[in-house]
Amino acid sequence: MQPQWDFSGEIVWRPTPEQAARSRLAAFMRAHGIKTFDELMRRSTEDPGARGGIDWFWDAVIRDLDIRFSKPYEKILDTSQGDAWARWCVGGELNIVASCLDKWLGTETEHRLALRWEGEEGSVRALTYGELRREVVRMARALRRLGVEKGDVVAIFMPMVPEIAIALLAVARIGAIALPLFSGYGAEAVSSRLNAAGAKALFTADGFYRRGQVVPMKEVADQAAAHSSSVETVIVFRRTGASVPWTAGRDRWWHDILAYEKLERTEGTEGTQAEDPLLLLYTSGTTGLPKGAVHPHCGFPIKAAQDMAHCMDVRSSDTVYWVTDMGWMMGPWLVFGTTLLGGTMLLYDGAPDYPASDRVWSLIERHGVTVLGISPTLVRSLMQHGEEPVRRHDLASLRILASTGEPWNPEPWKWFYQVVGGGRLPILNYSGGTEISGGILCGNLLLPLKPTAFSGPIPGMAADVVDESGHSVRQQVGELVIRRPWIGMTRGFWKAPERYLEAYWSRFPGVWTHGDWAAVDADGMWYILGRSDDTIKVAGKRLGPAEVESILVSHPAVAEAACVGVPDALKGQEVVCFCVLGAGQAPSDALREELRECVAQSLGKPLRPREVRFVRDLPKTRNAKLMRRVARAAYLGEATGDLSALENPQAVEEIRHSL
Repeated sequence: MQPQWDFSGEIVWRPTPEQAARSRLAAFMRAHGIKTFDELMRRSTEDPGARGGIDWFWDAVIRDLDIRFSKPYEKILDTSQGDAWARWCVGGELNIVASCLDKWLGTETEHRLALRWEGEEGSVRALTYGELRREVVRMARALRRLGVEKGDVVAIFMPMVPEIAIALLAVARIGAIALPLFSGYGAEAVSSRLNAAGAKALFTADGFYRRGQVVPMKEVADQAAAHSSSVETVIVFRRTGASVPWTAGRDRWWHDILAYEKLERTEGTEGTQAEDPLLLLYTSGTTGLPKGAVHPHCGFPIKAAQDMAHCMDVRSSDTVYWVTDMGWMMGPWLVFGTTLLGGTMLLYDGAPDYPASDRVWSLIERHGVTVLGISPTLVRSLMQHGEEPVRRHDLASLRILASTGEPWNPEPWKWFYQVVGGGRLPILNYSGGTEISGGILCGNLLLPLKPTAFSGPIPGMAADVVDESGHSVRQQVGELVIRRPWIGMTRGFWKAPERYLEAYWSRFPGVWTHGDWAAVDADGMWYILGRSDDTIKVAGKRLGPAEVESILVSHPAVAEAACVGVPDALKGQEVVCFCVLGAGQAPSDALREELRECVAQSLGKPLRPREVRFVRDLPKTRNAKLMRRVARAAYLGEATGDLSALENPQAVEEIRHSL
C-alpha cells in the first residue's frame, strides 16, 4: 500500500495562446512538424527508429542548442552494453566550453552580460561573455602551468563569487574534471571527497560572509588537504581579506597566478571526447559513503540547457537566479545552462534573509531577474515575515517562477503564486536529481498548472509511475521510474559501478527506479510526494511525511514542519512532528494538542501524531532542503550519519532537546 494523496486541486494557471506560441518549446515543435505536446512526448521517448525515438530527439536537441563538436559524432546513442551504460555522441569530439564561451566571439552575445554578482556585504560585479571568456582562458593557462593536466580532478571549494564560475569553466577548458563541493562543508566532508576522487588541485577562498560575520574557509581547506595524499596545489581567492595560514610550495593566491597570464597568445580548448568526464558530483546518501556521479561533456550541460530552454523558456535576454550553492547540482546547472543559451546568471554570496527578510526580493528588483528558482522550504521560511517585504519591491521583471528540492505544501505554493507571482506567473516545479543532470518532471509554457503539481515529464524523459510489480498506474501513488536512457544520465558512480546498478537498476529489469513516490491525476497532472524511503507506515497504512506537514503548516501558528516515523511496538511506526512557530507565536500544551487534533481530523485518528515538538529550526541543507532522516535519528538518539551538507547543524541539538 502506497501513501494517500488528495488530487482534487483545480487548474489555476493556463498559458495564453501568445505565450505558448512564443515559447522555445513551441518553436522546437514547429521546426520538426510536431502538432501537440503529447506527440512530442511520444516521439522523444520511443525506442530508436528511423522517423523518431530518443536518438532522433537528442540529435535534434543538440542541433537546436548549437552544441559545437570539433569532430562530429558517428552515432548519437549506443546501448550495446545495456541502457544503464548507454553511450552518447559516439565517436564525437567535444569540449563543452567551446559552446559555452568560444562560439559567442564576434557576435552580439560577446558584449552581453554573462554573469551578475552580489555579495552579502553589498559588493556587486558583472562580466560580459567576452570578459568571462578572457578570465577563463587566463585561469586555464595558469592551471596548465601549475601542472594540472587533462583527466586530473580539480576540487572547487569556494563561495558563490564570480571566480567560482571561472574556475569551473577553466577546469573544463583544459579537459580536467571538476569536483564542486559545498561551501559549508567541514574538513572531514571535504577530505573524504578529495581522497575518493584523487583530486590533484583545490580551489578555495580565505572565507565568506554569512549574516555579517566572516566564516573561515582556508582553515577548513587546510585541514582537509592535510588528510589528502593527492592534493598538490591549493589556489586561494581573496574574498574577505582575512589573514589565513599558508603552506609554502603548495598554496597560491588566485591573483598571483593570474598576474603571469597575459593574453598575448590564446591556447584553444583542450580536445576531449564527448564521453570524457567533465564533472564529478557527490551526493550525500542517507547511509554509507557519498556517491560520486560521473558526468561527461556530452551529458550534463546539454540536459541542463535543454531543461532551461524547453521548461523555463530561458532566452538570451533572461537573467536567471537560482538560490543554490555550487556544491549542489543546480550550481553547475546554472553556469552551463545559461552560457550555452547566451543568457545571464545571477550569483549571490550570502544568506537569503540578511540583513533583512526582503533580500531575495531586493535582488530580483536590483538585477532585473526574469527567472527565479527557489526551494519550497525557503518560501515557507520567508512567508512567515508576511507580504510586506515582498510588496516593497518591484518584481515586474519576473516572468517565470520555478522550484526544486522537495515537494510543495499547498499553502506555501499558493502564497508564492499569489504574493510573489501576482497570480500571473507559472510556478514550474522541477524535480530530478544529481544523477539525472536536471529534471524528470517539470511544467512548461504549453500546459496548465495546478497547485503543487507538475505539468508532466520533460521531453525526452520516458517517466512512468508503477506499482510494486512494475506495472503502470494512474490516479494512485507508485514509484517514479524512467523507461528509456537520456543524454544527461550519470555514467555511473566514481569507481563504484556495482553501487550505481544497485541504486537505480536493480528493482525492475532495464528500468531506472528513482526512489520517489509519484502519482498522475485524472487530468494528467503529475505529483512528487517525497522519497519512498521517507514513507511512514502506521498500522499498515503508508503515508508521506509531506502529507502531514501540509496539514501542520496550514495552521496559522506554524511556519515550518517536519514529520518522521518512529518505531512503535503495537503499530509498527508512529508519527512524530517538529514544528517551527511563526512570529509572535508561543509554544503551549494547548497548541500541541490542537495540532495533533488537526492531523487526526484530516487523516483519521489512527494517524494522530504521537508527539508534536516545538523547535526553533529544522535541519536543512544550504539549499533549504529538509533532512528528515537527520531529524529522526536525533529524536531517537541514534547516529545522525553524514551531516556535511547541513546549513544549520545546531538544529540537530534543537531536536534532541525539544519538548
